[in-house]
Amino acid sequence: MTSGGFIARRARFISVVLLLVAGGTVLLGTTQTWLTAVVAQTDIPVTGSDALPIVQPLALAVLALALVLTLVARVLRYALGVLATAAGVAMTVAIMPVLVERPVTAVATTVTEHTGLAGVEAVADLVTGIALSPWPAVSLVGAVVAVLAGLLTLATAHGWRRGGRRFDTSPAAPSSGPVDPIDSWDELSHGEDPTR
Repeated sequence: MTSGGFIARRARFISVVLLLVAGGTVLLGTTQTWLTAVVAQTDIPVTGSDALPIVQPLALAVLALALVLTLVARVLRYALGVLATAAGVAMTVAIMPVLVERPVTAVATTVTEHTGLAGVEAVADLVTGIALSPWPAVSLVGAVVAVLAGLLTLATAHGWRRGGRRFDTSPAAPSSGPVDPIDSWDELSHGEDPTR
């Protein structure tokens, strides 16, 4: 058994699990303290959802994409793969400046709530330091995993098996024997006349 054959057979499972892990990691990360702004020798913690409000909805979107990906046909798999990749890239681009620059804009809203001073320039004059926690880096890893899961979906979606029979919308073949009431309702649901 080659590793390529294993990945081809398990690609849907791997993609869905990676998207769930990615979305869950970023979502958890946004609930934690990312930055601590120092204002007048007072520490003001800033959560990820306050620092970057766009990241939490993107993480929820990735989780939803993972669940929908288990049910859809081939064309929609590609669309969901593109959306997952785009969401991962958007989260990555949003999180990187927090890690590299520690921008005042990320703490401005929370500092304004604590001090009453509004405006990025006023907050910048007030903040004497910004400390970084590990959570933005953890969230960045989750965002990168979302990108990889989206790319894996795009690369392997053509080889995924179809969903089970319960998702098949083709009408059932008419039976030649007596029809019970449940079968009659099923035939009506499929637009067939059960009284023939």
